Amino acid sequence: DVYKNCEIKTPGAGKAELVFTGEDGKEIRKTIQVMKGPGIIQGIHNLDASIESFARCCFNYALDQKIDCWLGTKDTISKTYDGNFKAIFQKIYDEEFKEKFEKCGIEYFYTLIDDAVARVMKSEGGMLWACKNYDGDVMSDMIASACGSLAMMTSVLVSPNGEFEYEASHGTVQKHYYRYLKGEKTSTNPVATIFAWTGALAKRGELDGTQDLVDFAKKLEKATLDTIESGVMTGDLALLAQPKAEKIVNSWEFIDAIAERL
Repeated sequence: DVYKNCEIKTPGAGKAELVFTGEDGKEIRKTIQVMKGPGIIQGIHNLDASIESFARCCFNYALDQKIDCWLGTKDTISKTYDGNFKAIFQKIYDEEFKEKFEKCGIEYFYTLIDDAVARVMKSEGGMLWACKNYDGDVMSDMIASACGSLAMMTSVLVSPNGEFEYEASHGTVQKHYYRYLKGEKTSTNPVATIFAWTGALAKRGELDGTQDLVDFAKKLEKATLDTIESGVMTGDLALLAQPKAEKIVNSWEFIDAIAERL
């Protein structure tokens, strides 16, 4: 409701004002930018409740996976917007998660986003990197591509109350699907789809206390990775693999190879 009552006005050349009208009809005006020449203004907002939910999701997932949690923002430039993310994450951590993290032997770490990027590129992974939407969209795809293929990247959605959803984040392979409909062979990489299922099955087994299901999911993941590391892989990975692929297979041959190894 607050944002419905806000508007940006340009009362004079080069000046932009944020105007808020309260329920009593009173206007509050604040100059948000005085521009000395032609230009643009970007406005973004986020509710504190949304940021709090995001923080809890990240911390819960870090606890579930028993890994460190990193947050990277640019609060030196975006002092208010990014600074709010930093402050809220720290507050939620201190009040709700600090003791749990210490008991688990993991840590919460904050740094500037550019420093986080440099650290991640030199690391071997093994941490949860909490990013704001735009940062996350860019960096997750960059890392996936740098590691070989977007088809290797799974996506796990976590709600603030600890519910999980697993999916293959790379979506559909439209051209391959049209070729498949024509009866042609494709070399589609199904790893992200497989890991979406194994992640969900393992979580279900964990919740139900069904260790056999958890073990099956982990064995399927290992069989999938071992198949690739043995040199049997789809075309997207074969283009980048070092050492060279021993055998480039189509979609079904790849799945059959995993099943045989499993």
